[in-house]
Order: sequence, then structure tokens, then C-alpha cells
Amino acid sequence: MVLTQQTHYDRQVAGWLILCAAVIFGMILLGGVTRLTNSGLSMVEWRPIMGIIPPLTDVAWQEVFDKYRQSPEYLKINRGMSLDAFKTIFMFEYLHRVLGRLIGILFFFPLVFFALTGRVRAGLMPRLWLLFVLGGCQGLLGWYMVKSGLVDNPHVSQYRLTAHLGLAFVIYALMFWVILDVLAGRRPAAGQPHALAPWGAVLAMLVFLMILSGGLVAGTKAGFAYSTWPLMGTSFLPPGLYSGEPAWLDAFEDITTIQFNHRIFAYLLFVLIHLFAWHLWRSGLGARARLAAGLLLAALWLQVTLGISTLLLHVPISLAAAHQGGAVVLLSATLYAAHLLRRGAPAA
Repeated sequence: MVLTQQTHYDRQVAGWLILCAAVIFGMILLGGVTRLTNSGLSMVEWRPIMGIIPPLTDVAWQEVFDKYRQSPEYLKINRGMSLDAFKTIFMFEYLHRVLGRLIGILFFFPLVFFALTGRVRAGLMPRLWLLFVLGGCQGLLGWYMVKSGLVDNPHVSQYRLTAHLGLAFVIYALMFWVILDVLAGRRPAAGQPHALAPWGAVLAMLVFLMILSGGLVAGTKAGFAYSTWPLMGTSFLPPGLYSGEPAWLDAFEDITTIQFNHRIFAYLLFVLIHLFAWHLWRSGLGARARLAAGLLLAALWLQVTLGISTLLLHVPISLAAAHQGGAVVLLSATLYAAHLLRRGAPAA
């Protein structure tokens, strides 16, 4: 079959967006490692342009280290840290910031090229520019988050961390959806959303809310509160749930309540995703629907296994980072299924 010129351009645009999405996935993983190694507050300055150049001499390293030694984290937690130890945590945060700048470059310049050469399908440019603006907002939000830990209390706000994580997933999800749109091409005139389509959208939103719940767990270090499963300590309902004043605030600030809510949310999603996958398999949309159902269940079981293992092994860095990556995989599988239902594809 001879490809039309627009189809050829669509594949170029999709390839570029897939590369950007893959780098964002790496960024989310690196962000998790940066947090888990307590490296996020090692750079006490935000220099969007000059910050891409790391310390290159002993004098430069000492200057950066001296600035860090004036920070609350050093004075209250890491007092006496050696320069060599500082270099390790600095490099995690430095690479995280450099990767963020790289994503901006990978996205902006090809976007301009595709726009000027007329390769972007009609109606797609507003969404691409929205992604670019959201990427800029993510950089600002990241620094706003870091600033919360450069005051008297050397810990970033769990609210700002969750917002930063949530926006990263929003950007990824929007980009992934655009990729699916571009690869699928225009919807056939007779195509209608499947009856399950609203449930696909609801499930994607629930997975996103689950990710925000995980952000609160990470921001408060609630994962360390109970390293047992399926019980929390010696009971399913641990003592102290919603015992604060006001009680609703415990959902955001009490580590016992936060971990309990994350577990309950996981149980709910476990049941709902299995039911959804069963209906998707029987949806009459053919092989692609069965593939989507299989991918969704595989992603779910992978994420559940990683989550329980992370908890039982007391949050090792490798497993905790993999669990964060697993959230990306699960969200991707959910979006793929939702997109398939939204297009109402004919049986394959």
C-alpha cells in the first residue's frame, strides 16, 4: 500500500513524540531515585540557563558545597558530610535538572520544524503547544517544591511534591494520548465510541488519583510506617486512623492514614481493573481489545507485586523507583484501552 504524504508525516511526528515520552518516563524514574537518595535539596540555587554547567574544578566544587553547608538540610541532618558524599547527592539532582532541560530541547526544536514545514496534522498544534507550556510550568513547580525544603524544615512539602509528580504524569498522559491519536489517524466517519468508553475514562482518572496518593506516601515517607502486609502491624485497621483534629487533614498529613488510604485505593483498583479487563475482552472489538485487556492485567499485577515487595523490604531504592515506573506502565495500559474504546474501532 502506498502511504499518503500526511501518513508519512504522522509517523515522523509520532516517532518524535514517542522519543519525548520515553525521556519523560526516564525523568520520572530519575526523579524517584533523586527523592529516595535524599538528593533533591543538594542544589540550593535555581539557574535555568547557567545551571547546565556542573562544577568542573575543585574550587568550583568547594564553592557549591559551601553554599549547601548553609542550608537547613546540612545543618540539621547532614552536618559533617564530606565533599565526596556531597558530590554523589549533587549529581543525582544535577542530572535530574539537566534531563528536564533536555526534554525541553527535544520537544521545542522539532516542534518548530514540524510546524514550519506543515507536517503536523490539522488541529494538533494547540495540543502540542499546550504540552510545551505545561513542561515550562513543570520546571517552575519543581523549583517551587525544592524551595519548601530550603527553609527551617529541611523536607519538601508533600503537597508540592505531589503536585510536581502529578503534573509530570499529566504531561506524560497527554503526550501518550496524542501519540495514540497520531498513530491511529483520523477517526472513520462511521466510528462511534464504545459503550465502555466512559468507564475507560473513569478508570484512567482513578489510576491518576492513585498516583497522587502515592505522591503523598512519598512526600511524608509513609511507606516506612508499616512494613507488613496484608495487615498494618497486627491489624487491618491500624490504631490512630483519622484521629487528628480536624480528622480529614489526616488523609494528607498523618502517615498511618496516608498509607492506609493508599492500600485501600490499591484494593479498589485491583477489583475494578479486573472487571474492566473482563468486559474489554468481551467488548467485540477484536484482537486489539484482547491485547489491551492483557496488557492492562499484566501492568496491574506487575505494579501490585512491586508495591507489596517495596513495602515488605522497607522501601529499597531500586524497588521503590521501579514501583514509580510501574505506575507509568499501568497508566499507559489504561490510556491505551480507553483510547481504543473512545475510537470505537471495528473488530480486527
